[in-house]
Amino acid sequence: MDKADIPFLSTAELSRLIESREVSPVEATEAYLERIDRVDGKLNSYVTVCRDEALEAAREAEQAIAQGNYLGPMHGIPTGIKDQIYTKGVRTTGGSTILSDFVPDEDATVIANLKRAGAVILGKLNLSEFALGESFYHLAGTPHNPWDLTRNPGVSSSGSAAATAASQCSTSLGEDTGGSTTIPAARSGEVGLRPTWGRVSRHGVLGVSWSQDTVGPISRTVEDCAMTFQAIAGYDPNDPYMQDIPLPDYRRALEGDIRSIRVGVVREKVYTDDIDPDIRNAVIKAIGVIGELGASVGEVSIPLTEKAGAFSKALTDMEGASVHYEGLKNRAREYDHNTRVRLLTAILTPAQVYYKAQKLRALLRQQVLELLERYDVLVLATTPTPAAKIPDAPGIKSREDADSRIFGMRNFTGPFNLANVPALAVPCGFTSENLPVSLQIVGRPFEDQTVMKVGHVYEQASPWHTMRPPV
Repeated sequence: MDKADIPFLSTAELSRLIESREVSPVEATEAYLERIDRVDGKLNSYVTVCRDEALEAAREAEQAIAQGNYLGPMHGIPTGIKDQIYTKGVRTTGGSTILSDFVPDEDATVIANLKRAGAVILGKLNLSEFALGESFYHLAGTPHNPWDLTRNPGVSSSGSAAATAASQCSTSLGEDTGGSTTIPAARSGEVGLRPTWGRVSRHGVLGVSWSQDTVGPISRTVEDCAMTFQAIAGYDPNDPYMQDIPLPDYRRALEGDIRSIRVGVVREKVYTDDIDPDIRNAVIKAIGVIGELGASVGEVSIPLTEKAGAFSKALTDMEGASVHYEGLKNRAREYDHNTRVRLLTAILTPAQVYYKAQKLRALLRQQVLELLERYDVLVLATTPTPAAKIPDAPGIKSREDADSRIFGMRNFTGPFNLANVPALAVPCGFTSENLPVSLQIVGRPFEDQTVMKVGHVYEQASPWHTMRPPV
């Protein structure tokens, strides 16, 4: 096939062609590097492109496959990595000038896992400073949304979403604290998984919130997401918060129908005027399709979602401030304006606020888990608004600005990082301005395969995953 067409294949399609030797890992890697050269000047997706290292890994993969040593579905797949995740010998900046020259001497566990699976690391992807979201300054330039270059591709894992959507990597890794895989995926028209907390190792990942952080894939289809997740998930004794629970075959779990699945529609996050009308209508239509596919659908309520963004943010910022305490003491002026204000505010916040947020978190988790005893998955909008315009200055302009950019948005994703359950963002339409809309599917702890199965069955019954942005 024409090399220029390779970047537009799904990961699953490319994997089959590599296994059958119709496409070589070197051809695929070269095609992606050429695509990055053509496109990324418009998007600022990459902090570092690992051109020489990627081609060397591709040659090794090609030779291994030629010798009959095929490692599995990710062998030879060009993959992008959020620049929050340690890569041995390749700088890992966390999106900050403070770490602009930091080169780790070890791989994060997820990178070691990807390399064992034969993946080719294309480079390190752009992000908000230290993955906190909402930073104004970006080390590699402001990321742009490939659907509309005047808009942001999402918060924190912005480069992962933009690069994947614009076919500058076959699949990617993001990291999620309060919605940083699901929100960028939603706003860039991609699939994003926030895994069950404790399913993926955080060893070698720059942390923000010890009680919420997790690494997750951002991919173009649910099958691609399952393949990527299979490669990175699994117990690691280097992360003390992991649970040693056997991994299912996530890709195989996508097979079959959803006739036995019970779906709870979260009333507060679907049937409300707080959601953009185009998003509400698309999400309601998607839920209708899921019902037509055989799932039983009922309406449920999670009252504490209305304030989840506030106490999710309180926990994230106060835990993040503890991580950055020394940096703020010694190098505060080197932080981005928005990051600095958030973390200094968190340092000055009384401990009883953190204590109250933890109590509210426990109550919200109880509400979510009780519903998941009656329903296999919960569904709702991933975000209440489409991708936002890129701001022209740092700071928050008003209470309404704060609510729309920070708290209101996290009322949709925050409940599930607080509950430590898996959540999947799946494209389900477009607004009148041709901006992506996303359905969020939430499941029980360690039943990530169920949310992906429901997402996959819906995806295959809809056209949205076949759409390409105009870049």
